[in-house]
Amino acid sequence: MSVHLNHTIMPARDRDATAAFLVDLLGLEPAPEFGPFRVVSLGNDVSIDVVQAGEELPSLHFAFLVGEEEFDQIWGRIKERGLTYWADPYHRHAGQINTNDGGRGLYWSDPNGHNLEIITVPYGGG
Repeated sequence: MSVHLNHTIMPARDRDATAAFLVDLLGLEPAPEFGPFRVVSLGNDVSIDVVQAGEELPSLHFAFLVGEEEFDQIWGRIKERGLTYWADPYHRHAGQINTNDGGRGLYWSDPNGHNLEIITVPYGGG
């Protein structure tokens, strides 16, 4: 059997609100409760399991590979909600997207300060 990522855990100050934020912006199915988690299922049999944590959280990075149409939809939802987005992971180029590797990408923050990213081409794929 080859190795595949199955799930990762995202700590949150508000588990339910964070799962709803991800589901809403990414256009995913509602996140069911499983034990202490809200399970945000992605299209490739991987999930982000959102867990309630304290106020002090590490800043984590989550990158989502999406198609061109999904990119436009997610970017549209980000703009509709008035969220700041950046072309780079250091948040130096606000209100811009990147065209790295011949695709498009952008970064934004979730309510916990996690650095989220959407890209249309994997790194090195251009």
